[in-house]
Amino acid sequence: MHPLTALLFVAGFILLIGGAEILVRGAAQLAQAAGVSSLVIGLTVVAYGTSAPELAVTIQSVYADPPQPDLAIGNVVGSNISNVLLVLGMAALAAPLAVSRSIVRAGVPLMIGVSGLVWLLGRDGQISRGEGWWLFGGSCVYTLVTVIYSRRETRAAALQDGGEAGGAHQRVTPGDVVKQFGLILGGFALLTLGSRWLVDGAVELALFLGVSQLVVGLTVVAVGTSLPEVATSVVAALRGQRDIAVGNVVGSNLFNLLLVLGLCAAVSPRGVAVSPVALRFDLPIMMLVSLACFPVFLVDYTIQRWEGGLFLLYYAAYLTFLTLDATNHGALAGFSWIVIWLAAPLTLVVFAVAWSRAYRQRGGNSMA
Repeated sequence: MHPLTALLFVAGFILLIGGAEILVRGAAQLAQAAGVSSLVIGLTVVAYGTSAPELAVTIQSVYADPPQPDLAIGNVVGSNISNVLLVLGMAALAAPLAVSRSIVRAGVPLMIGVSGLVWLLGRDGQISRGEGWWLFGGSCVYTLVTVIYSRRETRAAALQDGGEAGGAHQRVTPGDVVKQFGLILGGFALLTLGSRWLVDGAVELALFLGVSQLVVGLTVVAVGTSLPEVATSVVAALRGQRDIAVGNVVGSNLFNLLLVLGLCAAVSPRGVAVSPVALRFDLPIMMLVSLACFPVFLVDYTIQRWEGGLFLLYYAAYLTFLTLDATNHGALAGFSWIVIWLAAPLTLVVFAVAWSRAYRQRGGNSMA
């Protein structure tokens, strides 16, 4: 193994952390300058930026010779699964995440609805060009409505505090806005370069240790494509910008389905083909993961550390299943039985107990 591999690995990790720090700082300052909440910046600017690599990979896959539609669908669906299980899991382990009520009322239902819509559109084996344009238009409407609604809420809150609508904010010059956008763009650049170096170094190291390319692709590379979201959300959680951490995940998932998949289907000569395997396994898993956000978010509107750990365990189980299935390993049947008949029911019981406890505490507090 070349010594440069270890250097790339370490340098990539440093760039990831530095880029996430710069990005979160610039995004928080931009939210203050624009008069919108940090949640909205997380749902839009940060989410779109950290998902830019998925857009590049997906567009490249549909224009490849020959086209690689499985890569396009797998990139989007796999990214959405890892965003919830891996990104939120890591961020919640770093610090418990407070979930905005607007995310529970609007963001999560919309994420579930769009996930179901994509699954429905793909039932005929294809996301057509026309359907792609409808999805892309939905991303534009979603972004516009989110920003307008947030600005109205900010003005109303300022007036309620007894001042003019803009009085609660400091005076912002054009130079300040340029500086904040510069921080955001610089953070995106460092995140992209850092994740590439980290993944390249990890792949070469894994191959040097004798791990097959297939397993590397299903594990190291799969995790690597979510590293920008992981780094940004973890740093946001540690800095106290927890709306950015949660908004980044929900916004990224919506962005992947509406803009990334929609735009790729729209500009592709034949749309994007959806394989039977994706319809039977990957899309239903993405739907289940989106649905799982509801019971987690509703318990005191907080993602606790143990819930983050549970998300990470399920992500490890998902990667293990993919690896066993791809290699036709004999342990696949036993592993699937354990997950379906033991782990899943036990998880439902744990969440039912936590939800019941939180409900009783709310009832006791309201009576007091």
